[in-house]
Amino acid sequence: MTRNPLDRPVWHSLISHRANFALGEGLARRFGPQYGPLTGAEDASPGSQAALAALPCDESGLWTLEADPVPAPSGMMVAQEAVGTQMVADRLIAADSDLEWINLSDADAAEMLALATLTKPGPFAAETHRLGQFIGVKQDGVLIAMAGERMRLPGYTEVSGVCTHPDHRGRGHAAALMRAVMARIIAAGETPFLHAYASNTGAIALYETLGFRVRRQMAVTVLVKGG
Repeated sequence: MTRNPLDRPVWHSLISHRANFALGEGLARRFGPQYGPLTGAEDASPGSQAALAALPCDESGLWTLEADPVPAPSGMMVAQEAVGTQMVADRLIAADSDLEWINLSDADAAEMLALATLTKPGPFAAETHRLGQFIGVKQDGVLIAMAGERMRLPGYTEVSGVCTHPDHRGRGHAAALMRAVMARIIAAGETPFLHAYASNTGAIALYETLGFRVRRQMAVTVLVKGG
């Protein structure tokens, strides 16, 4: 049965538009640890399981994001499991905003990592910002909100790294930044998609106001050495 590439987004990203950021070859790949722990395999075959186990794995573990739960291959164990929600945007619901944002770059890397570490929008490492274009809002020269791109596969680009400093929430920064990122993706002829924990109903409701719809539930599995 042919499955939608979004059922295994990490794998399809790492064998296509994000191949330059991949470690591994054959049936399993991961983003280099400087970009984050996301990992994907071609399928659930024994060969893919063995390829997963052979990938470099540090204390962050290997994070898989797939339609079906990923069992621990030999020599590894499941450290954490969660239910995620995958959403796609067939349209952008526009809204007026006078928010002034800027393009972020390597010069902002330390601030981006600090903001992501504080707010925990999902796995975010020292060079995650290099996976796509990020934009942000600064106040008095300090980064207070950002959003950008992470995975990209044929026809789709992921909106990711969306976060706002707790002292500046409730002002519409996240929504405005996401609309700007979505507009760029749509202008490039691609469909925006994103992931959220299924338990984060507030975020999911916000994303629906921007034009996202739930596509399916996803299994988030963190694998570590051992077992």
